Amino acid sequence: MVAAKTIKGMIDKSELPETIKDELYHKIMEYNKKYKLKKAEVQAIIDEAVKEYENALIEPGESIGTVAAQSIGEPSTQMTLNTFHYAGVAEINVTLGLPRIIEIVDARKNPSTPIMTVYLDEEHRYDQEKALEVARRIEGTTIENLARETTIDILNFEFVVDIDPERLEKSGLDMERILRKLNGSFKSAEFEADGYTLIARPKKAGKLSDLRKLAEKVKKHRLKGLSGVGKTIIRKEGDEYVIYTEGSNFKQVLKVPGIDPTRTRTNNIWEIAEVLGIEAARNAIIEEIVNTMREQGLEVDVRHIMLVADMMTLDGVIRPIGRHGIVGEKSSVLARAAFEITTQHLFEAAERGEIDPLNGVVENVLIGQPVPVGTGMVQLKMSLPLRPKRE
Repeated sequence: MVAAKTIKGMIDKSELPETIKDELYHKIMEYNKKYKLKKAEVQAIIDEAVKEYENALIEPGESIGTVAAQSIGEPSTQMTLNTFHYAGVAEINVTLGLPRIIEIVDARKNPSTPIMTVYLDEEHRYDQEKALEVARRIEGTTIENLARETTIDILNFEFVVDIDPERLEKSGLDMERILRKLNGSFKSAEFEADGYTLIARPKKAGKLSDLRKLAEKVKKHRLKGLSGVGKTIIRKEGDEYVIYTEGSNFKQVLKVPGIDPTRTRTNNIWEIAEVLGIEAARNAIIEEIVNTMREQGLEVDVRHIMLVADMMTLDGVIRPIGRHGIVGEKSSVLARAAFEITTQHLFEAAERGEIDPLNGVVENVLIGQPVPVGTGMVQLKMSLPLRPKRE
């Protein structure tokens, strides 16, 4: 049986990445305990692992961009175009399928259905009541959410809201707190409560349009919870409770007492980049695309998706794939013109006197030269001896 230190030393000599070295070490140790390997056998396993690793590497000159585009593009044609309910939660809708993929690669700042998955800490995750407590802190509650009916009383020039007692109790608020909040926020109006009826009156009598504006502001006024977050749903997953939110405010949710900040996530990639940095955004792009594909029962090798995510986050900011991002910033004039708005690109390049280095695939296809891919990358010159002149 070979000693662990010797195995570690043998693996360290090989030219493998650290993660693979680590995995290989654990595997060999496992087999060493079971079969009591000899030194020559350990060396043979390491050599075989190195050989497999080298075979798995991309060949020089491989057109990885084209392969990645085909690998993602082909299964994307099988994707559905409609929006489904989110993972069994009937109350929350989320964009899935092709619209979601387009949303991610276009790097849209406002996704059509932002959602947060909020995991709870050790104290709150196993108790439904405690989970509900955290959900109340997060859930954005407005007068509109609590109202059973709202009316504009033109005769008395006031806005009347009939509050639902059940919803009020569920939100953890009471009429006194609502009045305090509204009186503190609106200086141009006064509020009073009659049982579960809330009455708002402008301090100065004005036009009917002013009353309507006040009514809209009062309805949308946030009484508690995070801005940008609507309703919350609590689901039991395994032995713990998880909160799903409609809307996203990643920066603020991490400060809410009772949540687990290490596992809480959002599907808004821009928020992740702002709060956790560009590397986290890169991981989020990969995860979101992989999950969207899996949702549809499609498998794409993660390396292709990693290449897309790397290109999108290479400069430290999220860039879309398209004329406003990666393609629009190509150094080649012809490549930019071949993609979209052809004449504009050509006129602008002519105006600036740009020179096309012809380093890419598209521009060489356009002018009929060999493409710098595979054998086209090799610049081979051969000097032949001069033939003697015939007499």
